[in-house]
Amino acid sequence: MNLLIEVFDSPCGQISIVFDEVETLYHLDFPDQGDRQVRMLHKRFKDLKLMKGQSKMIRGHILSYMSGKFDQVEQIRCSMGGTDFQNRVWQALRAIPVGKTCSYSDIAVQIGHEKAVRAVARANALNPVSILYPCHRVIARDGSLRGYAGGVGRKNWLLRHEGAI
Repeated sequence: MNLLIEVFDSPCGQISIVFDEVETLYHLDFPDQGDRQVRMLHKRFKDLKLMKGQSKMIRGHILSYMSGKFDQVEQIRCSMGGTDFQNRVWQALRAIPVGKTCSYSDIAVQIGHEKAVRAVARANALNPVSILYPCHRVIARDGSLRGYAGGVGRKNWLLRHEGAI
């Protein structure tokens, strides 16, 4: 599988995107969080080859989101992979409105697995396209900010940017 990778600056730090030649997004991550992105992609695609590329469309929509045009990221096509359970969690993430938050237990109830809070948290952590599927909007039941692969500081920035806190 040949995919393209681009790293660019944003108001919340550098963003790394992995996409194909028709600009379908496979992964969005933050380079300062180590090699998480490459590990996850190699797990999904055993024969992965990454080459440097540029996606004006994906980058443009993400930067529009960063400038307050939150709906722009909804125009990006994504290929998520994942299990049926993970995809149900990720679809529930997509339904959380800008400016709102919910808890892991809220998501578990929403997808019909109210006792699977830890599994929901794990699926949240494995979300390959953060920001687009807004795992940063999921907070602990006590309202604290925890468990964001991009770091709690970045989660705080994103929630403030969206007006959730």
